[in-house]
Amino acid sequence: MQQAMTNSEINTRFIFVTGGVTSSLGKGIISASLAKLLQARGYRVTIQKLDPYINIDPGTLNPYEHGECYVTEDGAETDLDLGHYERFLNTPTSQANNVTTGKIYQAVIEKERRGDYLGETVQVIPHITDEIKHRILLLGENNHYDFVITEIGGTVGDIESLPYIETIRQLKWELGTRSLVIHLTLIPYLAAAKELKTKPTQHSVKTMLEYGVHPDILVCRTEKPLNDGIRSKIALFCNVDASSVIESIDTNSIYKVPLLMKEEQLDRVVLKKTRAPALRAPRMKRWEQFIKKLESPKTVVNIGLIGKYVELVDSYKSIIESLIHAGTINNCRVDLRLIHSEHIGQENMEEKLRGISGVIVAPGFGDRGIDGKIAAITYVRKHNIPFFGICLGMQCAMVEFARNVLSLPDAHSTEMHPETPHPVIDIMEEQKKVHKKGGTMRLGAYPCALKNPSRAFTIYGQTNISERHRHRYELNNHYLELFEKSGLKATWINPESQLAEIVELEDHPWFIGVQFHPEYKSTVDTPHPLFIDFVRVSSMI
Repeated sequence: MQQAMTNSEINTRFIFVTGGVTSSLGKGIISASLAKLLQARGYRVTIQKLDPYINIDPGTLNPYEHGECYVTEDGAETDLDLGHYERFLNTPTSQANNVTTGKIYQAVIEKERRGDYLGETVQVIPHITDEIKHRILLLGENNHYDFVITEIGGTVGDIESLPYIETIRQLKWELGTRSLVIHLTLIPYLAAAKELKTKPTQHSVKTMLEYGVHPDILVCRTEKPLNDGIRSKIALFCNVDASSVIESIDTNSIYKVPLLMKEEQLDRVVLKKTRAPALRAPRMKRWEQFIKKLESPKTVVNIGLIGKYVELVDSYKSIIESLIHAGTINNCRVDLRLIHSEHIGQENMEEKLRGISGVIVAPGFGDRGIDGKIAAITYVRKHNIPFFGICLGMQCAMVEFARNVLSLPDAHSTEMHPETPHPVIDIMEEQKKVHKKGGTMRLGAYPCALKNPSRAFTIYGQTNISERHRHRYELNNHYLELFEKSGLKATWINPESQLAEIVELEDHPWFIGVQFHPEYKSTVDTPHPLFIDFVRVSSMI
């Protein structure tokens, strides 16, 4: 059995990103921005998220609790920050890139039950911290990456974060200059006093010091620029040099942050402190071109996103970002209107969709808001408005078509109506014996061949594709022939499972439903072709 490499055999450098004062400061974006700059310098970089919650993964979490659940190529249900990592770096993440306290404790308890600890008393130190350490160092094994950036979820001072901070303390001692800690903190601006306040940052760093961890770099989130006096004050009271006090000023796009961090020379400071050579200056030309197109669109297109979690935009984060990517390719700005599916129906449909050039019906679970989604699909189908149905959105399109075109008025999904006489959407056969909810759906990437000719084949420009999935219910193939005879055709059928993955409506400007989640694969460098074409056609309506 191959043994894990020791710390002395790993040349990878490890960067830890922590947060203080308040949550939602943008640790994930700072981590992704630094990774992008190091990648642009020629380094091999990956990013990892450590989440302190006790859930095994966010797969069973309500979107109101934690935003969207992001799915990797290998089928891991992960934190939405992994979506940012992939969108910035244009490289896939995996199971190893998201670790939760639930996973850590599960692994330790399983080892204890097997007797791996030989009768030792199992404790937070060293057993829990050793398991966390193993998950961090795992990405550095075989020196596949030059830098591993590990983002610690939550805020320093939280009880849940303590084992992770202790693990960082140990690794800092073991790895020496091959590790450093970046602490993201808040410099609030008090309008009444008309000045920035450094005290919250001082207290946050003091808390870190009490845990035995000294931050090497402070990234200060602020709405006003930091002057030299403020930087010097922070440096003095927090025991860092002034060049290690990095300004992270508010901006109107997350995609500008790498360029702001470049101006602040965050990557230079990291290379200097980890004693890594500056291979080359960051090559950010493509990124700068993206920002230029993002800021100077030639036109505007209005897209409606219909879902039941629209109060929290993080619930549809990947879709929203995919539309931004597609908009820049089409030299247009996508103005997105979020429409709650519970607040839409035949009586107000025209008002809700007035001025909309394209409609996306979002993925989700459960029957709340289903009637609104189905009513919206009826409207866009009849009025030739471009329609893009994703996962549940596709299933709603099949139900709508069955009811109003195939004359099956009671057609439904067995998820919503188990006793429906026309189950055009039904649970997959292999899912019928599944009772546990976590990690048991059809997850991850599945390859398939597109039918040619079809709109999908034209859009992708190739026959063989692979897309990521997250679902239990599918189109009931007993109704497939009936659908296709009436013009709603399946243009991608998985050869192994015979599941319909893409459906297209003939004689419509753009009407496509997909059972997979294309939003998970859209990045700045490679926007997803389905979103590109959807925005292109919508901008012409």
